[in-house]
Amino acid sequence: MSAPPDLPPSSAPLTERQIVELLATARQRLFAEVGKVIVGQLHVIDEMLIALLAGGHCLITGAPGLAKTLLIKTVADVCHLSFQRIQFTPDLMPSDITGTEILEDSPEGGRKLVFSRGPVFANMILADEINRTPPKTQAALLEAMQEHQVTVNGKTMHLPEPFFVLATQNPIEQEGTYPLPEAQLDRFMLNIVIDYLSEDDEVSVVTRTTSGKGEPVQRLFTGEQLLAFQQVVRKVPIAEDIARYAVRLSAASRPGRDGVPDFINQWVNWGAGTRASQNLVLGAKTRALLAGRAHVTHDDIRALALPVFRHRILVNYKAEAEGVTVEKVIAKLLETVKI
Repeated sequence: MSAPPDLPPSSAPLTERQIVELLATARQRLFAEVGKVIVGQLHVIDEMLIALLAGGHCLITGAPGLAKTLLIKTVADVCHLSFQRIQFTPDLMPSDITGTEILEDSPEGGRKLVFSRGPVFANMILADEINRTPPKTQAALLEAMQEHQVTVNGKTMHLPEPFFVLATQNPIEQEGTYPLPEAQLDRFMLNIVIDYLSEDDEVSVVTRTTSGKGEPVQRLFTGEQLLAFQQVVRKVPIAEDIARYAVRLSAASRPGRDGVPDFINQWVNWGAGTRASQNLVLGAKTRALLAGRAHVTHDDIRALALPVFRHRILVNYKAEAEGVTVEKVIAKLLETVKI
């Protein structure tokens, strides 16, 4: 697949001006390329792009058959990244993810231990149906997601950069699923919910997928350029009052603290931590650049609140009994915490 004419060669370093110009058009270009395979779901693609450019991991939640796996594979193709898919099952072992040492015959005679790399050694990992495997195996990704490295038998090996984990999960009420531990949920920058398509979009999917081979997608970026994008994103300035607003939103979700809203103490067992504030600010910076702005606004923070908080705020039994969802808690939080 050849690069678009306006994309500099992957060997040529990009200037910050070129990076900002590319980012200003990245959203529409990605929509166009992914749209050759995926119909609709623009908010899902948009939030995935924000996470990739911010260097974060994504958790994508939705019922089976909504093209979660196909979407992630298509994004990997567009970004020209090495891709590995791990199908999580109840009998999957941690070594099936990270790799293990095996005995091999040595050319000099005898045998020696050789490390056989697992599928985690790639730029983009699709952890498919991650909640189908027990917590012990889920935790095998913790070090990889946080430190971008794995440790096997006391040896630490670095993963290729950029490194992204995009995990899919089915709704937890389905049979044969295990809730992800809170420590691992917190490693995901965004929790993106993918829903059923509208009738018109579903007609387009049915027509397209039953009419022959689709149009191939075109590469837009390289791994090196994505790393350069991430560096520029972190340089975007943010005013103190906007950063403070992000921190106040996170702090207001923590029950048992002075000054939190009454509904938080009533409905919430566990609130968002400091990593949520960091991800709010980083995602807001990315959203600003994608909109062609060099500054962050309160609206950028508010737009990212739902996917950032959705998997970090744990509602209690009282909320569930009253039919209060985490989405309703976040909406009330945005109404309560003033700008």
